Amino acid sequence: MRMPRLITRILALAFVASLAACSTVGTHGVKNTTKTFSTVIVDAGHGGKDSGAFRRYGPPEKMVALDVAQRLKQKLRESQIKTVMTRDSDVFIPLNDRVAMENKQKNAVFVSIHFNDSRKRKTRGFETYYHSGASLDMANRIQQKLMTIPNSANGGVHTANFRVLRLANCPAVLVECGYLSNRSEGNQARDWEYRELLADRIAEAIVEQRYGAGVYQPSPRIAAQLRPPAEPASSSLAPAGSR
Repeated sequence: MRMPRLITRILALAFVASLAACSTVGTHGVKNTTKTFSTVIVDAGHGGKDSGAFRRYGPPEKMVALDVAQRLKQKLRESQIKTVMTRDSDVFIPLNDRVAMENKQKNAVFVSIHFNDSRKRKTRGFETYYHSGASLDMANRIQQKLMTIPNSANGGVHTANFRVLRLANCPAVLVECGYLSNRSEGNQARDWEYRELLADRIAEAIVEQRYGAGVYQPSPRIAAQLRPPAEPASSSLAPAGSR
């Protein structure tokens, strides 16, 4: 009777150990560099023969993702952070090659830029994805900054098994910058000033992740967009018919 009981105990302990291992899936081999990184790998989703989402209301995902990524690169460089682009033009880069690029860098974080798509035209909102526990804080920070954009919808922060996240050796996130299938967000994606604002919010999150709050300086145009509305003018400027 004692042998079966011993075997049962061994099996129970093995089961508990397996649960503990499962809870750390995605963190093994990922060094948390979110407070020390010197390089940001900026990944513009899709490209070349892969257009990504392509809907009536918005331009091809590959084009707007590249535009936001290039603007993000510039803003990070202005903040004295080195950047590496997985693509800087309309070319197709296989996922495994993107993974190789991100894992080649030392002391880095990885940020992939995408736009979303849905059969439900009313679906909208920003979403940020991560895989390793080391990436969660940065994912939350990016999502919080995107939610400061007026009239934005919160799609939330989620885990995902995307290859560029799952195989990353560094903290890695993927940002969905709205739904091209939604009339409002698809039309916004056509506006370069809106894409500039997206890049600015993501850049602020990354810089704050590295150096703390209050360090990032947005461009004057972006600062004006985020400034609270001015108080109404005095009554002396009212239309003549109302005096």
